[in-house]
Amino acid sequence: MTDAPRNYPDLHDHLASLEKQGLLQRIDRQIDKDSEMHPLVRWQFVGGIDEADRKAFLFTNVVDGRGRTYDIPVVVGAMAANPAVYSVGMQAPLSDIQKKWDHAIANPVEPRLVNEAVCHEVIHEGDALKGEGNGLDRLPIPVSTPGFDSAPTLTATNVITRDPETGIQNMGTYRAALKAPDRLVVRMATRVGGAGGYLHYLKYQKLKQPMPCAIVLGCPPYVAFMGPQKLPIGVDELTVAGGLAGGPINIVRARTVDLTIPAESELVIEGLIDTEWLEPEAPFGESHGHVALEEFNMPMRVTAITHRKKPVIPSYISQVAPSESSVIKRVAYEPLFTHHLKNTLGIKGVKKVALHEPLTGLLRVTVITLEKGTSRTEVWRALNGAAFFKGDCGKICIAVNEDIDVDNADALLWAMAYRMNPVEDVQLLPHRGQGHGPKREHDREEDSTMLMDATMKTDMPPLALPKKDYMERAKSIWQELGLGPLRPQAPWFGYSLGDWLPQWDEAAARAAKGHYLENGRISAKQLRKGIKPETKFRPDGEGGKG
Repeated sequence: MTDAPRNYPDLHDHLASLEKQGLLQRIDRQIDKDSEMHPLVRWQFVGGIDEADRKAFLFTNVVDGRGRTYDIPVVVGAMAANPAVYSVGMQAPLSDIQKKWDHAIANPVEPRLVNEAVCHEVIHEGDALKGEGNGLDRLPIPVSTPGFDSAPTLTATNVITRDPETGIQNMGTYRAALKAPDRLVVRMATRVGGAGGYLHYLKYQKLKQPMPCAIVLGCPPYVAFMGPQKLPIGVDELTVAGGLAGGPINIVRARTVDLTIPAESELVIEGLIDTEWLEPEAPFGESHGHVALEEFNMPMRVTAITHRKKPVIPSYISQVAPSESSVIKRVAYEPLFTHHLKNTLGIKGVKKVALHEPLTGLLRVTVITLEKGTSRTEVWRALNGAAFFKGDCGKICIAVNEDIDVDNADALLWAMAYRMNPVEDVQLLPHRGQGHGPKREHDREEDSTMLMDATMKTDMPPLALPKKDYMERAKSIWQELGLGPLRPQAPWFGYSLGDWLPQWDEAAARAAKGHYLENGRISAKQLRKGIKPETKFRPDGEGGKG
């Protein structure tokens, strides 16, 4: 079958690019998908490995817990093991990704319908979906959180449904637990601001009809990135994916449901979601970092499975952040927050917004970086704007200045400890929903938000570390002596915070060259009497009495 014309990479092209750039680790050793695969990849997130050294893992020799073998490889971390992997998929440096998203959303491109597609090279329907070893049971779907999860679960999904009233399709990333060769259970978030597919479900339920659904695994990266992205209701994600690609995404009609799907998909599971009956699903280790306990969700009867002749099945590593799913969201969400504050709200002084990732999973702690000297009014506008931009983000919002490393919890605590007066610089906002997490807003548990202004209100003395040039000189000696690898943790040198004079720079330079006695001769000229110890002294330009 001949591929339709396209100007974007599919998953195979993407994996080749990752391998070429040293971002893909091939594992040819036999690996058990049910108990070994995700724990092995998890070590690069919890083993002290630098983010830049994390990679995608391609498993070519997959077995299950019973020793059954599979002829389909599995790739974990291929979309966002780290930001560099995401950057390869976006075909742009990280610095340009915000601009690329903005352009795509503003310039959507309608998809191109084709008659033939590689995702239909192999077709399983009817009896081929029934019985052990057939249908879903022949796919090497991993168990994500061995020891807690109750089933292999599809995680790297693009789940496609259609609004029965408008005809507009929605595509979201929702988990789906395998239950039988021809049945799985899909979980779509029902919270406010949750899944677009759930809104479709409610409409089909009202019509008393099952909901057609296509679960796509292994989309072209531009399409895969759309699943976790939050776009306005009614926007077809495939049109924005076309905006990213700079041309139409090829689509083809599904075989057994009235939906269109990406033509270059690796594998597609078609079926009908029951809108009357619900089935228990989970436990499953969720992206909020806790195990989602068993709850009723949407059973789907599989009507067809189609795939390429040689597919690769992707799986997201999620659960406790940092993870692949949190990297995907962070790289996409942070520019959206920054754009909202700077451009939509027009707040002056905003430099960037960071969503804290480890353990909090982006949703609970938001840090806004503002220029030093930003007015108090703008600081509070920024804090409120960030808190209310997304319903499930911003339980704790902190404003800091540019010298604070937002990824360093110690630096954040430092800013809070020395730059914040809790009585004046903390506000509490009631009546917030729980959002995505182990507690749910529909359990009638309200949450609240804390806003903290940890910016500098006035100039402060320098940070008490040697200046940068002295630290760099010492670093060279350290390396010369072979004392081991260094991983500088900001702040690793001292710098001015505004309350500092040139005369003190001159005195420090003399001291560093061994001329402290000259400083003593200068200070001897400043003797005074009749004042209290610890009275401040500031020299004038000539070094005379201040």
